[in-house]
Amino acid sequence: MQTIETYNFKNKKALVRVDFNVPLDEQLNITDDTRIKAAIPTLKKILKDGGSVIIMSHLGRPKNIPEDKFSLKHIVPSLSKLLGVEVKFSNDCIGAATKVMSDALKPGEVLLLENLRFHAEETKGSVSFAKELASLGDVYVNDAFGTAHRAHASTTIVAQFFPHDKLFGYCMASELTSISNLFTNPKRPLTAILGGAKVSGKIAIIENLMDKVDNLIIGGGMAYTFIKAKGGNIGSSLVEEDKIETALNVIEAAKKKGVKLYIPTDTAIADAFNNDANKKFCAINEIPSGWLGLDIGPETEKEFAKVIESSGSILWNGPMGVFEMSNFEHGTKVVADAIVSATAKGAYSLVGGGDSVAAINKYNLADKVSYVSTGGGAMLEYIEGKELPGVKAIQEDVEKIIK
Repeated sequence: MQTIETYNFKNKKALVRVDFNVPLDEQLNITDDTRIKAAIPTLKKILKDGGSVIIMSHLGRPKNIPEDKFSLKHIVPSLSKLLGVEVKFSNDCIGAATKVMSDALKPGEVLLLENLRFHAEETKGSVSFAKELASLGDVYVNDAFGTAHRAHASTTIVAQFFPHDKLFGYCMASELTSISNLFTNPKRPLTAILGGAKVSGKIAIIENLMDKVDNLIIGGGMAYTFIKAKGGNIGSSLVEEDKIETALNVIEAAKKKGVKLYIPTDTAIADAFNNDANKKFCAINEIPSGWLGLDIGPETEKEFAKVIESSGSILWNGPMGVFEMSNFEHGTKVVADAIVSATAKGAYSLVGGGDSVAAINKYNLADKVSYVSTGGGAMLEYIEGKELPGVKAIQEDVEKIIK
């Protein structure tokens, strides 16, 4: 199979699907350019070979019509600076004017297309829309792992028009390799840390991890459903009543499979969902009425850190509390620091999922873990053992990395 490393892009127009779905502030300035930076090596390789680049991406969730706040033109200054090339911009991703611009591209030049999702055909996976996109380039490169789990026109359907010239970019390839590293002969013990608000979003991943991990740490809002399942009092804490049975099944499955399950024993509680609310610590199964848990407590922090620091491989998805509030971020910070400490001692650590990535970036620790995944949903689906359409489209005979 062709790779980004072996392919020669000389005099070729490369149609590159990237994930520039970055956060913008009220003034439409980029607040986190991680995803743009992730695509730069691929774009630079094409230019260095003597090719030209046509970039396509989505941004946000527009209602299938142009909306200024979702325009990719806001990305141009940052992208031009990071690439060291003045990036041209097309006001649409298809149509006659766009075709004229792409035809006129010379080697070393870069054209950014307008938001793909300004057209309903993108998310519908329209073949005719994909064909029109394909007409712009000679070779198709998919470097958007964050959207690899979607069978959209630009991520999957378009590949069929490049039977001999389709490949993964560096970012996509390294995402797949990093997940493979975690589950193919991992250094033991293998510890998965799952946090975030809800059990419901993590059921499939918990089930799939049960056969792979040695330790499973549960934190965040989802922990209170487990505590209630065990008969504890959780006050006004977040709970999914319809997932109590699921939580009991997880506890039972862990026992059967010999997985050490770690659930918080104490918690930081508040009398309101507010950073300035009254705060105290208590046993997690004895939360008084009218109070709610917003972070793990000091005893839990110590136990979790001990398990993490003695791990050989680590997966982290989801914060331990409401880390956006300074009074309830301590547990998440302790877990992040423990992962960094384990990594420094030789552990392999993979951090993925929007909030975990936001946390690792907030504490400026991204370069101190082994790998930070750019694709939350795609990463989770891949770990769940699902086939990703965006991967299959390039690698028709894809071998499941995670059996």
